[in-house]
Amino acid sequence: MMEEKPMPDVRLIERWLPIAELSEESVRERRMATALPPINFLHVWWARRPLIASRAAILASLLPESASHSDFQAAIGILGDPVKTRRRIDLAKKTGEDLGLDPYGYKRAFTYTPPLHQLKKLGLETGKSPLVLDPTAGGGSIPFEAVRLGLGALANDLNPVAAIILKATVEYPSKFGAVLPDEFNTVSKELGKRLSSALKGVYPKEDAARVDGYLWTRTICCPYCSGTIPLSPNWRLNGAGLGIRLKPNVASGPGDPNRFFSFEIVESAAEHSEGTVSDGDATCAFPDCARVIDGNEVKLQAQAGGMGEQLFAVVYKRPVETRTKSGKVGRQKWVRGYRAPRPGDDNLAETKSRLAERLPEWEALDVVPNEEYPANTNDDRPRQYGMPLWRDMFSPRQLLVHGLAAELFREMVEEDRSEGRLSDLRRAAYVYLSFSLDKFRDYNSRMTRWHANREVMVNTFDRHDFAFKWSYAEMAMAIEGLGYEWVIGQTAESIKKICNLVHEGHHSPGTLFSTAESLRPETPLVVTCKPGNALDHIADGSVDAVVVDPPYGANVMYAELSDFFYVWLKRTAGLVAPELFTRRLTDKQSEAVANKAHFKGQKGADALANRDYREKMAAIFAECRRVLKPNGIMTVMFTHKDTSAWDALTKGLIEAGFIITASWPVNTEAEGSLHIKDKAAANSTIFLVCRPRPAEQGDETTYWEDVEPLVAKAVRTRVEEFQKAGIGGVDLYLASFGPALEEFSRHWPLKRGTPRPEPLAKKRRKQAELFEEEFDPYAVTPEDALDAARREVKTWRLNQLTHTKGRGDLDATTSWFVLAWDAFKAPVFSYDEGLRLARAVGADLDGQLIGKICEKKGSDIKLWDSAMRAAKNALGPADGSRAMIDAIHHAAHRGRTRTLEAAFDLLKDAGIDNDPQFLAALEAVLEVLPPSRNFVGFDVATGDAKSAADDFDALEKLRRLAFSDKVDEPQQLSLFTEEAA
Repeated sequence: MMEEKPMPDVRLIERWLPIAELSEESVRERRMATALPPINFLHVWWARRPLIASRAAILASLLPESASHSDFQAAIGILGDPVKTRRRIDLAKKTGEDLGLDPYGYKRAFTYTPPLHQLKKLGLETGKSPLVLDPTAGGGSIPFEAVRLGLGALANDLNPVAAIILKATVEYPSKFGAVLPDEFNTVSKELGKRLSSALKGVYPKEDAARVDGYLWTRTICCPYCSGTIPLSPNWRLNGAGLGIRLKPNVASGPGDPNRFFSFEIVESAAEHSEGTVSDGDATCAFPDCARVIDGNEVKLQAQAGGMGEQLFAVVYKRPVETRTKSGKVGRQKWVRGYRAPRPGDDNLAETKSRLAERLPEWEALDVVPNEEYPANTNDDRPRQYGMPLWRDMFSPRQLLVHGLAAELFREMVEEDRSEGRLSDLRRAAYVYLSFSLDKFRDYNSRMTRWHANREVMVNTFDRHDFAFKWSYAEMAMAIEGLGYEWVIGQTAESIKKICNLVHEGHHSPGTLFSTAESLRPETPLVVTCKPGNALDHIADGSVDAVVVDPPYGANVMYAELSDFFYVWLKRTAGLVAPELFTRRLTDKQSEAVANKAHFKGQKGADALANRDYREKMAAIFAECRRVLKPNGIMTVMFTHKDTSAWDALTKGLIEAGFIITASWPVNTEAEGSLHIKDKAAANSTIFLVCRPRPAEQGDETTYWEDVEPLVAKAVRTRVEEFQKAGIGGVDLYLASFGPALEEFSRHWPLKRGTPRPEPLAKKRRKQAELFEEEFDPYAVTPEDALDAARREVKTWRLNQLTHTKGRGDLDATTSWFVLAWDAFKAPVFSYDEGLRLARAVGADLDGQLIGKICEKKGSDIKLWDSAMRAAKNALGPADGSRAMIDAIHHAAHRGRTRTLEAAFDLLKDAGIDNDPQFLAALEAVLEVLPPSRNFVGFDVATGDAKSAADDFDALEKLRRLAFSDKVDEPQQLSLFTEEAA
């Protein structure tokens, strides 16, 4: 046995990471929703890191700092210059240049698996060492990449749905290789054959066409006229104007229970009937009633079992013969169409009868779910709308079909068991088959919808909640090319591609990568399902690197969502992997999320949930420290723009005994755009590189007053580097959190030498409600470091935006307005983030800003343009004595409503046309407002941001008229010009 080499003391990730290239490749990996990595199509999971980002984090956490940068980029699959190529692509969009089908010159990085000799050249010893742990592995990106690198992988998740996904993503492909697709083909074909027979008569026949979907509307009885009302917010079928007109059958008039609607397909939006539900309230569409029905009445009917459903359209495709130019018969083309329901389409009564016959036996044999939807949850809409059981999320026909599939699945498993065919390989195939049935349930519940613009069915989990659908789309399981055939085809393709990715590169010359023998059997791979703070199967100090993408506070309630699948999986996959499905529902009490449902009815539920999240993450991190080697690295990947989540995460790291030694921002979330959207979003994932805190640190307390300047310096030295790598907007602030927290954690424990001022009485009362502990004026928290980071980025950006000409500082109100546009690049953003930015510039958000330059809308802030401020009589003095943004907006409004000369006269009369503070404010505002079509040739701003572009238009014209010798042309215009050149 080869002697294990000690890991190097300083790792590559602590000194360098190609963040610009990695960002572009991460976004490239996810640019097309239909061409994501195959693990994304295997089964729904609500958070998966890009594979390229995961691989980079793993490899850089293990390699020494001396590793070749170019060899590293090649090993993670970056075989060219993606940043330069992206610039060429953006330019080509404007010029019309044809860059061909492959402008990058190489396949997406995640498709590349480095051969072992390439990894050895980098200095990575594969085989028994190193060992990589992900304690909250979720969808499996991190362990999947560890296995592809030939490393030992320990993958754990508390959630059994995640655990079975991990087995199918990592364990089975590694263990069985190329024989997996064939085995899956065997069991899926057999189930398909049995289903074909069992489903006869379930769906009506469609002559000379193929049904793509049945569109249903939920219904209630009007309490005023006794008619059956179909409920839908609108009646659109496609983006071209096709839709539904309701045809009332009023029977003998109000009070007659036989009143109903039929449906007619119409060609234009003007012919559509009005929606019958809005904000939960229904409107009776009968012309002799037309009463509004309160949302509470709608819910009461639903809870009493009175909410029904009615078919309102059938989507179909019919084959059309095409002709070539020579007149010969060409390829058959399928053309989509819509039709109103025919009498034979709605077999609801027959379906209910058939289901009623089956249900008693299914319940006795535990074939279909009988679990209740939890009463204590963050999203109780299913219960509010009459779905107290998990199976109530399916219509009678959907439940019948899902029940038949589960029954036949069980029948096949039991036959294989009794005949000795239930090998480990066959068990794996059945797990994949259960995933296919889950995919069909995801696309075939009462929570799906018809996407009119795209003309496609949208699955249950296109959002991370159980939003009630007033109308839904049903997919027929027995239709050729759709339903069962489609989900089986999707799963089969995923299995094949996953196996290829796992095995490619790990074979010896002369062997086929697709054979199971090509794997390294000595490489440990263990998938477990247990709390991340109790990894008792892992020895102390045995793991070389922990790479973890932890749950993000209150962002996703994984256990609550996954019960939708769990209740079915334990009746399918649970037959072959029973050890994972021992609970009635998933474990929500042990889950490390900020779940305020656990504190329902208590004061300060949000704060209590955040504390619970912090404590659970601290326990997970402490377990990671136990199993980590003394010189091991933990890399935490975190995406969240809410700094309360950052505060909780960092406290958890520090409490667990870690310090942060490096940090890197990587754009992993979404494509950037030249177009300004209505609401801000964060795109960056921050890699926090951590090590166990040295034993000698912590003996003596350090004062925050001594450390705060070091935090500011740490941010100052990195922020330009981040910007050059393409990090901007709100992501620049998030990126600055990393170096701030690095410095903060190095000096822990911290306290104040001078007490913090005690909050105002109102704030004290609020704090007393939210927190059990009393206010400590000497306490220091990670939030203090984040505040210092914001202040440093604020100063740095304002210097950039005013071109550092030594003009007077901007006042607090103007600074906040400028930095809000600069950071969020949208008029609407989170109130909490606006509050933190106000704190950084020294402004009072509620007393100084809201009602004057912005408004609070729910949990958001909306910035006002000059026209809105004028309409609300919110403009301050034109001389800028209250805030210079007042003078700027006075001038913009005068220029928009009258003339530019009138705007200049206003400024001269106010005596500020040569005021250095006004000139600095004008310069800064012109750098952050979205430019208008007049100056860039296209509409940068859309929606609510359009009015801000109108302000830009007036102000830039005014600058050119009167201030061109004093205020430079906005640098952003040259950037847009370069993009469009």
